[in-house]
Amino acid sequence: MKKEKTKKKTSRKGPTPRASARKAAPSEPPFSGNELPVVGIGASAGGLEPIETFFDRISVDSGMAFVVVQHMDPHHKSIMAELLGRHTEMPVRMAENRMQVAPNTVYVNPPGKYLTLFHGMLHLSDPDPNQGVRFPIDSFLRSLAEDRGHRSVSILLSGGGTDGTLGLKAVKAAGGMTMVQEEGSAKFGGMLRSAVASGSVDYVLPVEEMPKEVIRYIRHPYTAKSAPPPEAVEPTFVDRLEKIFMILRSQTGHDFSLYKRNTICRRIERRMALHQFRQVGDYLRYLQQNKAEVEALFKELLIGVTSFFRDIEAFTALQTKVIPHLCEGREAERPIRIWDAGCSTGEEAYSIAMLVSEEMERLGHFYKVQIFATDIDEEALEFARAGLYPESIAADVPPQRLRRFFDKEGSSYRVKKQTREMVIFAKQDLIKDPPFSKLDLVVCRNLLIYLSGVLQKKVLPLFHYTLNPDGYLMLGPSETIGEQANLFSMLDKKWKLFRRKSVAKVAVEFPAIPVTKEAAGPLKKETRSAAESDVVRLAEKVLLDEYAPSSVIVNEKYEIVHFRGRTGPYLEHPTGEASFNILKMVREGLRIELRGAVHRAFTKREKVVRSDIHVEANGKARTIRLTVQPFQQKAMEGLAMVIFEEVVPSGSDGSGKEKSAAQVDQRTLDLEQELNITKETLQTTIEELETSNEELKSTNEEMQSTNEELQSTNEEMETSKEELQSINEELVTVNSELQNKIDELSQANNDMMNLLSSTDIGTIFLDSALRIKRFTPAVAKVVHLIPSDIGRPISHITANLVCENFTADIEQVLRTLVFKQTELQSREGEWYLMKILPYRTMENRIDGVIITFLNITELKRSKVAQKALLDYTNGLIEAMDQPLVILTKRLRLLSANEAFYKMFRIRREESDGQLLFNLGGGQWNIPALKKALEESLTDHLAARTIEVEQTFPELGKKRLKIGLHKVNLKKNAVIEEEELILLFFEERTPPFSII
Repeated sequence: MKKEKTKKKTSRKGPTPRASARKAAPSEPPFSGNELPVVGIGASAGGLEPIETFFDRISVDSGMAFVVVQHMDPHHKSIMAELLGRHTEMPVRMAENRMQVAPNTVYVNPPGKYLTLFHGMLHLSDPDPNQGVRFPIDSFLRSLAEDRGHRSVSILLSGGGTDGTLGLKAVKAAGGMTMVQEEGSAKFGGMLRSAVASGSVDYVLPVEEMPKEVIRYIRHPYTAKSAPPPEAVEPTFVDRLEKIFMILRSQTGHDFSLYKRNTICRRIERRMALHQFRQVGDYLRYLQQNKAEVEALFKELLIGVTSFFRDIEAFTALQTKVIPHLCEGREAERPIRIWDAGCSTGEEAYSIAMLVSEEMERLGHFYKVQIFATDIDEEALEFARAGLYPESIAADVPPQRLRRFFDKEGSSYRVKKQTREMVIFAKQDLIKDPPFSKLDLVVCRNLLIYLSGVLQKKVLPLFHYTLNPDGYLMLGPSETIGEQANLFSMLDKKWKLFRRKSVAKVAVEFPAIPVTKEAAGPLKKETRSAAESDVVRLAEKVLLDEYAPSSVIVNEKYEIVHFRGRTGPYLEHPTGEASFNILKMVREGLRIELRGAVHRAFTKREKVVRSDIHVEANGKARTIRLTVQPFQQKAMEGLAMVIFEEVVPSGSDGSGKEKSAAQVDQRTLDLEQELNITKETLQTTIEELETSNEELKSTNEEMQSTNEELQSTNEEMETSKEELQSINEELVTVNSELQNKIDELSQANNDMMNLLSSTDIGTIFLDSALRIKRFTPAVAKVVHLIPSDIGRPISHITANLVCENFTADIEQVLRTLVFKQTELQSREGEWYLMKILPYRTMENRIDGVIITFLNITELKRSKVAQKALLDYTNGLIEAMDQPLVILTKRLRLLSANEAFYKMFRIRREESDGQLLFNLGGGQWNIPALKKALEESLTDHLAARTIEVEQTFPELGKKRLKIGLHKVNLKKNAVIEEEELILLFFEERTPPFSII
């Protein structure tokens, strides 16, 4: 999107902003009623500060009403009115239902309510509870556009998301002004970026500069009350308007001269208001010097406003009355072909695609669908092809359709690929480019209302021509087929649905260009009053009917374009094919004279008169004077009037009595007259022959030039052929590389299939809808799957597992993306380790679930056996009466029997894992025992015995015989130690000796 007018932030010095605002107060009286301009300000996160800055600098008596709409928590009381009241002297009010907006007043939306404007009155409503995300800014700006039109101003400030984008488009389409905050000065730029990308923004400015531009726009004659139209101010408006059309056609290739004048003028006035031009001549000079403005004006004239399911009742009528007939009873190989003319950014075309998809799914029959969506705005078509729309379309698209036809991407929605492939977007000018053919439905909504009546009469037969015999036409609610009722029958009067009629022959003019300038309609309005005009026209009609001679108006091709009076005595309808060629219709005695007179009148641009021409009609002889008068007016250029005036023959006296033969030799006079006519006819023929020779020479030169161009084209084609050969070689190389890639992929696929088949790990691949995509053979022991189960939901399959939450666990992993692992047992007693993981694509997108089953039955049995052995060993140790201690090689207590704890009065929970020499407060720190233990660890002796004497705090002095036995073990799952030392204790009585 090009920024039409972007200004950089500048520093300000001088008086305070509010003082400046008071000094800038205008002296004009404020607006009122329907003329009251309304400024809608939308903001979200980080928007409070720019709103305060705006009101610091806006004039307190600008004559405008301001409505501030923010995203607010519906459960908290808003203090926005109090905060803004500190930054402006204007009254700041919380909006109430049916509150009339007043000038120089600020209104704030209440929390939890949607705010709209209707007939200058604010209305509050509750949001739709089924709509997850709320879009209060879009809702208000749309109503603002409909209610205020070109007197609406929309401003977007800091905020996230896409709310406000569709509202700005509506305001611009209605002729209002749109403005957004410069992203660099905003805390959050999501709303601003989305609005600028839509192409609907007039100004991108720092907040400090916005008030000045708003005031300038509102004070321009375009929005000021009682502003005269440009043609009333400038007498040369028509000429300058035509020059604007010429500039547009020269740069863009599109001719807007046949569009409705009122619409064109309002759009030009809007551009003048944005650039502060008050004279069309000044704006014309600006266009001649600025190509970017020509492009901006071109986009302005396109008026590309649309939305999904715009006029939902119209699409409901289309869904119930037309779409079923397109799908029912259709041959499988016959595609459904639809043309959406003037598609803009594609919302309408995708809406039609959704309806067709839903109908095909309802019937259970799927056909190839081709929706040709055309427009002349290339940027709009690129936007439509991408299919990425702001999040605020949720206000127009029902939630079920959002889920089915869109993918969520950040704060936007993208149309799914399957739906995008149904629509073909192409650049096409409805007026001059070839149409499509063999169509089942043509949709052209809100386009014909911008075309003149002449163009409408040419476009509707074109639609009739493109449709199949049973085809349908859909127009906008404000459009009609007018005089073309013979081509279409009414299907729905309110929503303008029509069905094609079968007629014998329809004249299709293509390209749709009027024959004369007059056909496009006058450029100026009649200045006389209606009553005076009626009197003059009535008087002229009486004079023409009673006294004026019969006449016709012909063009340079001798075709009659208008009849006046009774022309039957001079013209008659020829037999065979109907024709309005005057040379075929004129009676025999007039043809030669008429051909010469018309030819001379057009070539010499002068009046030609032929007198005393004898014509016989219905047995009655007449003498007439033939006059051919070419029109000199510019608007009637290329037309001439042929006048048939009956006169008294020169050879009679007016009473019907012939003069004497002696006075006049009538025969001689007739022959002389005939000779003169013959000479003139011969001269005319010679001139026509000379003209034809000159035209032939010119044609011959053009043919030679064409031949040279063809030779040049042939050389270019030879060059193109060589380039194509080069491209073909490159394609062969690319194809070879692609084939190698396919072979590598096939090999990798084979390796993967063999790996999955040979592994003993059962694996199931599920898609995002939990339908089976693939599984390995090993999984059949756990879940009863056969090849025909691919595509079925996993919930329909019976698992051979003792697990109640099998499907629920899978859904939880897909929802939370958290890995899950658990041990399950089959009904045959086998144990499996089940792992559930999210399936991630190369693009790091979640596209399903992977479930693996690892058989751990032998491991389970081994652990059970080892545990039983350990329990048996511990039982034997506890059964011994002799105190026993088991130490690790680090001399820490691994285990001891109950006899040890009782004999030495040690608690079990205080001893497990402790160093032997720290037990009982260090009472086992016996040097002889420590030495014996160290020697046992270093030498290869498996057993030894020592006797020691030690005083224990609670037992007194004891004499002990201690047996040491070293045990070497292999590391296992039950005991991780490789060496253990067993200590046996026996109390001795003196005398004793230490060995």
